[in-house]
Amino acid sequence: MLKEYPSITQDKIKVGQVGEKSKRVTEQDVDLFAQTTGDMNPAHTDEEYAKSSIFKTKIAHGMLGAGLISACLGMDLPGPGTIYLGQNLKFIHPIYFDDVIVAKVEVTKIIDKKKFIMAELHTTVVNQNGELLIDGTATVIPPKGE
Repeated sequence: MLKEYPSITQDKIKVGQVGEKSKRVTEQDVDLFAQTTGDMNPAHTDEEYAKSSIFKTKIAHGMLGAGLISACLGMDLPGPGTIYLGQNLKFIHPIYFDDVIVAKVEVTKIIDKKKFIMAELHTTVVNQNGELLIDGTATVIPPKGE
């Protein structure tokens, strides 16, 4: 039997819908991300090196925050079955270790392509202080309905 996954389907997605996902960023998260992607930039992995950077300490990869946007799109809004077509991102402030980051996606536009619906979403990541860390726009195809 096929497992069912709740999602917002093409017939139910509407402008104004919002999804959020949060996470505390740990040193282990950053180390695993570095190992998985091969991005071992010392700004993320070497505290001594990072002390001489403009941030004076190690920071998380910006793409780790972008990954939380992806998780929100793929698991919450629209949810499982979503096809991620594109994303533009602007990295505004760094993500520090132990920050609690929140990815938020909001449907801003529905595009009827006749054979399927596409949605544009405003995407942001903020920290526990409400500082905007990442700002952008995603384009997705929500899962088909029944």
